[in-house]
Amino acid sequence: MSSILLVHPPIVKPCEAPPGIALLAGALASHSIPVSVLDTNIEGLLFLVQQAPAQSDTWTRRAFRNRAKNLEAVTRRDTYKNFDRYKRALADIYRLVYVQGQVLNIHAGLSNYQDGQLSPLRSADCIEASAQPHRNLFFSYFSKRIPSVLEELHPEWVGFSLNFLSQALTTFAMIGFLKHSAPAIKIVLGGGLVTSWMRSPAWTNPFEGIIDEMIDGPGETALVEMLKKRPLKKSFIPCYEHFPLDSYFSPGFILPYSASRGCYWQRCSFCPERAEKNAYIPLSSHRVKNDLQLLVSQRPPVLIHLLDNAVSPRLLKTLALNPPGAPWYGFVRISELLADVGFCHSLKAAGCVMLKIGLESGNQRVLDAMDKGIDLKIASQVLHTLRRVGIATYVYLLFGTPFEREEDARMTLDFTVRHSELIHFLNLAIFNLPAYGPETESLDAEDFYDGDLTLYRRFRHPHGWHRHLVRAFLEREFKKHPAVAEIIRHGPPFFSSNHASFFL
Repeated sequence: MSSILLVHPPIVKPCEAPPGIALLAGALASHSIPVSVLDTNIEGLLFLVQQAPAQSDTWTRRAFRNRAKNLEAVTRRDTYKNFDRYKRALADIYRLVYVQGQVLNIHAGLSNYQDGQLSPLRSADCIEASAQPHRNLFFSYFSKRIPSVLEELHPEWVGFSLNFLSQALTTFAMIGFLKHSAPAIKIVLGGGLVTSWMRSPAWTNPFEGIIDEMIDGPGETALVEMLKKRPLKKSFIPCYEHFPLDSYFSPGFILPYSASRGCYWQRCSFCPERAEKNAYIPLSSHRVKNDLQLLVSQRPPVLIHLLDNAVSPRLLKTLALNPPGAPWYGFVRISELLADVGFCHSLKAAGCVMLKIGLESGNQRVLDAMDKGIDLKIASQVLHTLRRVGIATYVYLLFGTPFEREEDARMTLDFTVRHSELIHFLNLAIFNLPAYGPETESLDAEDFYDGDLTLYRRFRHPHGWHRHLVRAFLEREFKKHPAVAEIIRHGPPFFSSNHASFFL
């Protein structure tokens, strides 16, 4: 029977085990297919931090001297009781990764990887990264680690889970290294970013000869079929037991769990879920309840991270009636249900510590034009109710959409200021126009980046509220307002919402 090694490439936030690979591992194991996992993200970052830096300034020398202490600090609960100590530890760890990258003209950190010469938006550059793996920041790590794993496990396949642009160049560097050093091994590539590439109307596969198989969309059934087994199930439980759970940058095991695929709303303008035709597929309430009970019993987490694009009202009711046994948080849509004090009390009692809320705008006309289904009066009630019951809010705002004017953005500022005492954390984003989709075609758009793999396009804003003006407004006005600045000041650097609930 075919065996497979699943690889999670750098760089993404190293605060929890990769849920995609965990789900794939669970699916394969349930079909008795030999599967192993390798988190090269956390291993690679820890490797870089331990290397003596070439740069010799005071900050770098201090960071290297204190590396062991700082790595231990980010895994201890008491560090999160001292926000300044937490920031210093992470800043020093970041510094060591950053200076290693500078030697190679690479800007790297704890969640980003930018090569000064190669771009993940160009397939030719990804191919070049595979042809010259020694140029990659992580080469010294994976050129030793991968051969040792192959010698131990002897897999016939190696699968890479590529979800973010920050992983792309290292993924292809590792693929190129494998093709050269172990040419008999077959390569399969999947993940969220790969799905976005393959769902593009302009997609033609530029990676033939480098990658043996590419998977579009959920990979569990596809991998089982590829490895010559007939799928017996449609949904699977993730398996985290083979990951280095004590190594992640968090004060204990964070359990990522997804109760659905897609989004139950599916009406928002410019939504990539709709453009990619991702159907909404929820697990049953019974299944979610049993999965969480089992996973929590196997290894009690300090926090459950619900990964759903939006936790549905049905799932919220399930969690309220069936507490999972650990604190939890997730992304929700504003609804009248969350304005109900009694219901929110039950959510709090069931372990809900924080909800991420996609408010997007403080202007009703903009929300209606985007078909967000959000009533600002209800949004205000929700914020008051959640504050009253003790559930923290991480509010997401989006600026520069084609429907927004500068005066609308100021109304968002006004709404934020009026509710500032009810908002614990803020995420401020500038709108990116998807490269394709029905709404995109209605705008005067042009290529945003020079690359055949780009996911976004530049557009001429209908109201002249162009990107550089939006950015200037955010930096000079929105963030400078004392009420907003106070909220931003308390936001965790580097890991944002992944760590926010540890500071409540």
